[in-house]
Amino acid sequence: MKNFLLCCLFILGLGFALSQFKGLANQGEYDSLILNFRNDIPQEQVEQQVKAIAKQYNLTPELNSEFSKGERIYILKGDKETVATLKEAGIKDTTEYIEPNYVYHSFFTPNDPDYAKQWNFRAINIETAWAQTKGQGITVAVIDTGVTQVPDLKNTKFVQGYDFVNKRVEATDDVGHGTHVAGTIAQSTNNNYGVAGIAYEAKIMPIKVLSAQGGGTVADIAEGIRFAADHGADVINMSLGGPGESKLMQDAVNYAYNKGVVIIAAAGNESRNSASYPARYPHVISVSALDSAGNKAPYSNFGAGVDIAAPGGSDGGKILQNTIDPRTNQAIFAEYQGTSMAAPHVAGVAALIKATGVKDPAEVFSILQESAQKVEEDPFNHYGAGQLNAGKAVQLAAKGQITFKDFFRWLRENGYLNPRFWIDGGAVALLPKIAMVIGSYLLAFLLRNYFPFAWSWSLTGGLIAGSSGLFFLRGFYVFDLPQAPFRVLGSSIPELGTAIQGGTMLNPLFASVLIPGILITLFLGHPQWKWFAIGSALGVASCLAVSIFMNPQVWGLGAGLLAQGFLALNALLCFALAKLASQKHPLEV
Repeated sequence: MKNFLLCCLFILGLGFALSQFKGLANQGEYDSLILNFRNDIPQEQVEQQVKAIAKQYNLTPELNSEFSKGERIYILKGDKETVATLKEAGIKDTTEYIEPNYVYHSFFTPNDPDYAKQWNFRAINIETAWAQTKGQGITVAVIDTGVTQVPDLKNTKFVQGYDFVNKRVEATDDVGHGTHVAGTIAQSTNNNYGVAGIAYEAKIMPIKVLSAQGGGTVADIAEGIRFAADHGADVINMSLGGPGESKLMQDAVNYAYNKGVVIIAAAGNESRNSASYPARYPHVISVSALDSAGNKAPYSNFGAGVDIAAPGGSDGGKILQNTIDPRTNQAIFAEYQGTSMAAPHVAGVAALIKATGVKDPAEVFSILQESAQKVEEDPFNHYGAGQLNAGKAVQLAAKGQITFKDFFRWLRENGYLNPRFWIDGGAVALLPKIAMVIGSYLLAFLLRNYFPFAWSWSLTGGLIAGSSGLFFLRGFYVFDLPQAPFRVLGSSIPELGTAIQGGTMLNPLFASVLIPGILITLFLGHPQWKWFAIGSALGVASCLAVSIFMNPQVWGLGAGLLAQGFLALNALLCFALAKLASQKHPLEV
C-alpha cells in the first residue's frame, strides 16, 4: 500500500509541476494571429467569416501574401485574449487552426560592437558551436605572461592561479600577451562592449611563467603545468615554446595528461619545418597558424609535430582582443599575430568539447582531428589534421552525449513539459497510461487480499512492463540516436508487437495471454523472477482492459466489438493466470 501511495503522490506532484511550467511551445512573442481556413468549405463562406470578424472585433484579416490564397492563410492583429476569444467563437468550426503568429529571430550573434572584426571566429564556425555550449563549468589554465582583468574580461570568471616568476598568488600581466590569449579563449561576450571569446562561460586560471621580457624557464613552466593539473584545470594553453627537449617538462605534461587535462601549445613562429617544444611532446596538441585567407601564415612552423591549424593572423588581418599596453599598463584593444594567437582558438574549442561531457584528453584530440576541415594537398604538413572547425567539433562531441541539461532541454523543446502535450495527444497520452499503471496495481492489491505475498521490485517491474512500459520514452528524438529502441522501452508487452514500426494497432499475439503465459511457465520455479512474470500478467490484464475503451484496435479484428471481445477475454485470462500462479506458489508476508 505504501508503494501505491508513493506512486500516486509522485504522479500528483508531477502533474502540479507540469501545470506550473510554461513550455517553450507557449513562450514566443507575437502581435498578430494566424487563421488557416479549411480547404473543404466554399470560398464565399471564408469571405463571410472574414467580414464577420472585421465587423465584430474591428480587426480585418488579410492574406499573408499573394501566395496564401490557395492555403487560405489569413493574418490579423491580436494577442492571447484574441486567440482565446476566436477559439470560443463559431469561427473555430471553419478553420484548421487559430494560432499566434510568432516572431522568430536569427540564432545567437553576440552584441559586442567589434565582433564583426573577428574574422577568426567566423573562420572556425563558432556560432554553430555556441548553439550547443559556451563552455560552462570548464576551467582553462593560461600558462603565459599572466592575465590582467581588463574591462572586456570583467564578466569572465577567474579562479586562483599563481605567478611563478615573482613567487606570488596574484598572476597579473605586465606584457599583454597572456591577457590577449585569455581574451580569445574567454573574453566577456554579449556584454555590449568590445569583442567576444570562444568559450566565454568557461573560467580562466592565470599562471604566470614568462617575465616582462617575455622569457621563462623550463622549471617554472613545468611547475605551472603541475599547478594547473592539481588545481582543477580542464584545459591548458601554452602560447610559448622554444628549442631544447626537457625531461622535466615532459614529465609535467604526462602528469597533467594522466589527470585528464587537455594540453595545447603553439607550434612556433620561425617558419621552420618542425614544431617547437612543448608543442612537440606526444600528449600536447600542437597548433600552427592560418592567415585570414585560410592559408598557412608566413611565420608559422609546420611539419613534424603539427597537429591542427587555427587562425593566428598575418599582416592581412590580425587577431583582435582586449589586453594591456605594456608601456602604460592601461587596457587597449590590440591586434596580434602568431601561433600564440592560434593556440587559444584550439584551447577554447577544447573547452567547448569538454563542456559537452567528453572528459578523456585523447577523445578530445580525436574529435578535434575528425571535425577539422581537411586540406587535400598538404605535403609539408602545414595544417596537421586540418583547419579548426568549432561547430563541427561540438556537434561531433555532443553526438550521443545525453546530459541532464540536454535531456531537460529536449523535454522542453518538444513540449513534454507542457500539460496540454499529454492531455491533447502528444506522442503518448498520459491519462490512459496512468490508468493502465494504476489498474495493474489495483489488480495486484486485489490478488494480495486472497493470496498474501510480499511486495517486491520484481513484481513492480512486471506490473510496469505489462501495463505501460517506460511510456515517456516513446517518441524520443535525441541527437542522432535511433528512435526504435526508445519506442521499445516505452511500450508495454501488448504494444511490443508494433513498437518497431511505430503503429498503434495491437498485434494479437502480444495483446493476449500468450506472453504472460510463456513468462510464468519459464519462471514459476524461480523465487524472484516468478513475481515479475505474475506482475507482467496483471499488467497486461490492465493494459488490455483500458485498451477496450481507449484503443480497441487489433490486427485482423478491426476496432469494433470483435476486437473488444478479444481484449476482454485475454484480460480475464491474464488475471486468472496470475491468480493461479499466486495460489500455487504463495509467498508469506
